[in-house]
Amino acid sequence: MRWCLFFSAERSASDREGRLPRHRYDRSKPMTCSVRTAAVVAAIMVAESGALVVGQTAAEEVEGVRERAEQGDANAQASLGFRYASGNGGPQAQAEALHWYGLAAEQGHVYAQYNLGVMYNSGRGVSEDGAEAIRWFQLAAEQGYDRAQYNLGIMYDTGRGVPQDHAEAVRWLRLAAEQGHANGMSYLGAMYGSGNGVPQDYVQAHMWRSLAVSRDASENQDIAVAARDALANRMTPRQLAEAQYLAREWEAVHPVNHEPPP
Repeated sequence: MRWCLFFSAERSASDREGRLPRHRYDRSKPMTCSVRTAAVVAAIMVAESGALVVGQTAAEEVEGVRERAEQGDANAQASLGFRYASGNGGPQAQAEALHWYGLAAEQGHVYAQYNLGVMYNSGRGVSEDGAEAIRWFQLAAEQGYDRAQYNLGIMYDTGRGVPQDHAEAVRWLRLAAEQGHANGMSYLGAMYGSGNGVPQDYVQAHMWRSLAVSRDASENQDIAVAARDALANRMTPRQLAEAQYLAREWEAVHPVNHEPPP
C-alpha cells in the first residue's frame, strides 16, 4: 500500500476501542508503507460508522424509535441500529444493530448499507466477511455516498473481499475525491504518485495531495502535509507550478463545504 510517507502510528486506548488512532508526525523517521498501514486504514473505516445515522434526536426515547422501526420506517430502523451499535439508548448489542441495519439497508437506506459494510469488514456482531462488506459498501457507493466510495476504493486496492484491481480502486477513489472527501483525495494522489491503476503523474499526485490538505481539518492533517511536501521534492519547478494551478482551478469550482458530513 501507499497510504503513508513519513509518519509513525501510536496505538492507544482510543484505537483499540475502534476510534480513529492518533498519529505522531516524526520527520526523523521515514516510514515505508507496510501492513501497519492497512491496520490504520481499517481503523479509519470502523471509526467512521459512529457518525452516520441522522434523523433522530437524542431526546426521543428508544421505545418510540423502536415502535416506528417495527412499523417499517427505514430511518427509525437505522437509528435503532445505531443506538445498539454505539450503546446510545440501549445495551451494547451488535447483533441487534446488525438486525436493524439490515432491515433499513434492504429498503435502500444508504447509511445503514454503509454501516453494515463497516460491521462485516470489522467483524462487529458478525463473522468478519470482506465479500459481504464489499456488497454493502458498493450499494451505498452507487447511491453516491463518498465514504462508501472511499472504502470500496481501499478494498479494491488491497484486494480485500474482491480480486485486487488498482484501476477499479482509482475509479471509486476518484468519485469520493471529486466530492471533497479528504482521505479519498490523499489516497488518489498516492495512486498517481505510485502509478498504480493510472499512469504515474506527479502533477496529478501533487494536485490531489494539496486538495487533501485543504480539506483535512483533522489531527491527521500533518500526515497529508508531509506526503505533499515529500512529493514536491521529486518534482521540477514547472511540474509544481502546474499542480498548484490545477489545484486552484479545482478549488474555484468546488468550494469547501464547512457543514459537517452526516
